Amino acid sequence: MQKKNYVQEILDIIHSGLPEAEMAERLSDYHENDIADALAGLTAAERQKLYAILGVDQVAEIFSYLDDAEPYLKELPSEKAASVVSHMDSDDAVDALDDLEEEDKAKIVHQLDKDAADDVKMLLSYPDDEIGSCMTTNYICIRSDMSVRQAMSELVKQAGENDNISTLYVVDENEHFYGAIDLKDLIIARADEPLEKLIVRSYPTITDHEKISDCIDRIVDYAERSLPVVDENGRLLGIITSADVVELVDDEMGDDYAKLGGLTSEEDLNEGVFQSVKKRLPWLIALLFLGMLVSSVVGAFESVVAVLPIVICFQSMVLDMAGNVGTQSLAVTIRVLVDENLTTAKKLHLLWKEMRVGLVNGALLAVMALGFLGCYIHFFKAYAWGQAFLLSGCVGVSLVVAMVISSLVGTIIPMLFHKIHIDPAVASGPLITTINDLVAVVVYYGLAMVVLIDLFHLG
Repeated sequence: MQKKNYVQEILDIIHSGLPEAEMAERLSDYHENDIADALAGLTAAERQKLYAILGVDQVAEIFSYLDDAEPYLKELPSEKAASVVSHMDSDDAVDALDDLEEEDKAKIVHQLDKDAADDVKMLLSYPDDEIGSCMTTNYICIRSDMSVRQAMSELVKQAGENDNISTLYVVDENEHFYGAIDLKDLIIARADEPLEKLIVRSYPTITDHEKISDCIDRIVDYAERSLPVVDENGRLLGIITSADVVELVDDEMGDDYAKLGGLTSEEDLNEGVFQSVKKRLPWLIALLFLGMLVSSVVGAFESVVAVLPIVICFQSMVLDMAGNVGTQSLAVTIRVLVDENLTTAKKLHLLWKEMRVGLVNGALLAVMALGFLGCYIHFFKAYAWGQAFLLSGCVGVSLVVAMVISSLVGTIIPMLFHKIHIDPAVASGPLITTINDLVAVVVYYGLAMVVLIDLFHLG
C-alpha cells in the first residue's frame, strides 16, 4: 500500500481556489502536524490567508508542531502573534517564544492575555535544564472536598480549555497536591459515591526544580500519560505529559551524543560559529596535549621503526581496535550508571565483565591476525614464514593486551567521573580514544622492540 502524501494533498487544497468555508472543512480532516509541515510550501501571503480561514485556535495548534516557529511568528503583526501564542499550551508557547530574539519575545509576552502571560512568565523563570521549564498548565484540577457530581461538572467546565483529561488532579483547600483520579473511574462512579474513594493518594510527583537529567528515567519508568509537577511545599504547578517525555528523552539522547563527541551540549543548526567553537574548544585543547604525549611516546620508539619499518604498517590497526573497544565499554558503563542504586560490588562485576569481554574479543582477533597477517607479510612483503608469523604474532598479542586495557579504561573512567559527581558522558569518546592510543602505542612498540628486535634480532 502506497503511503499517502498528506502534505501535498494539503497544498493542493490550499491552491485549489475553493471557497473559504469549503477549504476549512476539507482541511479539518488533516492532522495539525501535517498542516504545519505544509506551511513551508506556501508563500507568506498564502499563509496569511490560511490563518484567516482556519481561525486562531487551529493556528495555535498548528504552531505547536513547528520545529522552528520564529519565521512564521515574525510574519504576523505582534498583536496577532500574541493572540496565537495565548491560545497555545504554555509549554508549547514557551518553545515557540524561545526561537525568537529577546526583543521580539518581550513584545509578544507583553501583549499576551493575563492567564497566558502568567503561565508563560512562570515557565520562562526556570532554567532550561529544570523540569519546571517544560511542564504545561493544560490539565484538569478539582478540589478534594467535592462530590462525584461536582467533580464531573468541573470536568465538563474545564475540558473546554484543557484537553489533557485522562487524569484529573486533586488539590486540597491550600492548592497542595492531594492525589489523582483516572477519568474512567470518575465516569463509572455512582453519584452518591464518596470522591475520596476514587482518589489515588500515593500518586508519583516531580518537583519543579529537579534537573531533567536526574529524573527523566524515573518519569519514563512510570509510563503514565502525565505526571504532576509540584513545588517544594507540595503545591500543584503543572504537569508533564507523555509528549513532553518523548521530547525530553530525545533532547537527552542528543545531549549525551554530543558529550560523547567531546561537546558540552547538543549543537543547533542555526547556532553561531562562536558558540560552536566555545563548546568544542575546551576538550580539543585537552586532547591536543594528550595527543602531543602520544606523539612523544611514538617518537621514543624511532629506533624500532628505523630497524623494522614494517611495524608502522600495522600501528593504525592496533590503535583503532583499542579505541573502538574503549568506546564500547564507555557506552555500556554510562548506560549502567543510570541506576543510582548500583552497588560497589556490581560496579566491580561490570569492570571484571568488560575486561573479560575485551580479552575474549582480543584473543579471537589475535588468532585472525596471526593467520591472515602472517600470510600477507609472507606473500606481499617477501618475509620468510617464520619472520612473517613473528610479526603477525606481535600484532596479535598487542591486540589482546591493548583491548583488555582499553576495556578497563573505558569502564573505570566514567565510574570515576560518576563518583566525583561529574556527568559520566563527558568522559567522552575522544578522551577514551586518546588514552587508549597512548596505551596501544606503548604495548605495540614495546613488544616489537623487546620481542622482535632484542630477542629474535629481526630487521
